[in-house]
Amino acid sequence: MSTDQFGLAEDTYVPDPDRDTTLLLDAFYAALREHTRPRDLTSALRARQASLEEANRSLIVDAPARQNLRLATALVAAYEVLRPGVGREAAVEAVGAALNEPFGDAVREGTRARLDEAEDAFLSIVEMSKAREEHAFGKGFVFDRTVDDDERYHVEVRRCFFHDVMAANGTPELTPILCAFDANWIDAIDPDEHGFRFERPTTIGTGGTHCPFHFERTAR
Repeated sequence: MSTDQFGLAEDTYVPDPDRDTTLLLDAFYAALREHTRPRDLTSALRARQASLEEANRSLIVDAPARQNLRLATALVAAYEVLRPGVGREAAVEAVGAALNEPFGDAVREGTRARLDEAEDAFLSIVEMSKAREEHAFGKGFVFDRTVDDDERYHVEVRRCFFHDVMAANGTPELTPILCAFDANWIDAIDPDEHGFRFERPTTIGTGGTHCPFHFERTAR
């Protein structure tokens, strides 16, 4: 079976939010089951997730938001269950590991393969970013493309749906977990090989006013 289950290396890559979120959640709950006690938490966590989804349904503005709400409320549900027993910091760490570890390598490898095989890696990553903005994130996020030319692509995230959900549920400390998930594809970028660099000095989840995603060519 291909390790690129999200199809990142495909020329015609378009995110499938329903499929992608289901893959992430199945792996997330499996990881929690392996590393927590008791191990029969899955049914209770999914029930709590469903309850949180219903309570936050007013935040759904489009189809991507519906799937992003599934993911965000799964993190909140797990955090709520784990925190009383292990404390805040350990609960954040456990939830973050359960989300990021199962597919971290696959996302890095899929993105790396895409960039390695692209005729123009810079244009390829810009196409991928725009596809994710439209199909994976949608109207729950506000994107401001301040620069978009053949040398640079700067997009500023002015509103983050994930952070809105976390803040609404009193768990803003969970937003950086989703910021960290982006590092899986960011780490695939090699400026010397791919001819562009990426910078994201801050995020809304880590206290910034916005999330700058800046791609710039370093060489032709």
